[in-house]
Amino acid sequence: MSDEARAPQAGLDTSTPNDARIANYFLGGKDNFAADREAAEQILAVAPEVRTMARESQAFQGRVLRYLVEQGVTQFLNVGAGIPGQQNTHEVAQSLTPDARVVYVSRDPVVLSHSRALLATDSRTGVVEGDILHPAELVAHPGVRRVLDTERPVGVIFVSALQFIPDEDDPFKRVAELRDWMPAGSHLVVIHAVFDARPEAAQPIVGVYQRVFNRMMDASRTIDQVQGFFDGFEMVDPGLVYIRGWRPDNPLNVHRPEKAWLAGGVGRKAAS
Repeated sequence: MSDEARAPQAGLDTSTPNDARIANYFLGGKDNFAADREAAEQILAVAPEVRTMARESQAFQGRVLRYLVEQGVTQFLNVGAGIPGQQNTHEVAQSLTPDARVVYVSRDPVVLSHSRALLATDSRTGVVEGDILHPAELVAHPGVRRVLDTERPVGVIFVSALQFIPDEDDPFKRVAELRDWMPAGSHLVVIHAVFDARPEAAQPIVGVYQRVFNRMMDASRTIDQVQGFFDGFEMVDPGLVYIRGWRPDNPLNVHRPEKAWLAGGVGRKAAS
C-alpha cells in the first residue's frame, strides 16, 4: 500500500523517521513511511542481519513469556512498546493463560495511537504514556494501577527501549528504582543490542541515528555493560546471553548465536 493510500492521521509528521515505524519495517509491517524506510535501509546497509534480529527478538519474547507464565507470573508491564503487530505481548500471554493482564508503556504518539485503537475494548490490557526515565510517575499512573495488581509479581519487559538511552540519562539508576517497586517474585526482561561481535558496526549505526534523529549521544553497549541493568536481580539460567541461546525450543537449531547480536536475559527479584 502506498503512503498516500494509508492516509496518515492529522498532525502526524511522516517526513521525520520514527523508531517504532523503523522497527515495524524491519518486521515486514506496513505501518511506516518513506522517511522510515530510508533510515531503515541505511541501517540495513551496515548490518543486513538486523531484519533477522527483529524476528529473533519476537521469538525470544515468546519463550520468555512462556517461562514466566510457568513461574506463575500472569501480569506484564511492557516499557517502550512498539507498534502493535503480530505476536504482541498480550496476545501471546493470553494464549498461554486467558487471565493474563498487560500494560503497554510508550511516549511515542504513533505507538500510543495504534495501541489504544487496538485495545480499546480489552479490559485486561492498558496503554499509558510514560517511560523508564520517570519510574515513579510510571508506576503511579492510574492506567497501570487499573490493570495490574501491584501486590503480585509482574514481568517488566524492555524490548529495545534501553538501548536508545545513553548513560548520561542514568538508565541503570532508573531501572533500579523500578526494581525497588517490583514485588518479590517479579521478573525483569531485557533485550539490548550489543556490539561485542560487531564492533565495526557500532559507529556507523550510531551515526545513522545521530543524522536522522539528531541524537548526539551514544548508547551503544557491550554484554558486560548491559549486565548492569540486572543488579539486584537473580539471573535466570542461562543468564544474559545472545537471544538465540536463551532456552531455545530446539538447541540443535542454535547456530552461531552471536550472528543475532541482541543480548537477552531474565532476572528474578527475590524476597528481601
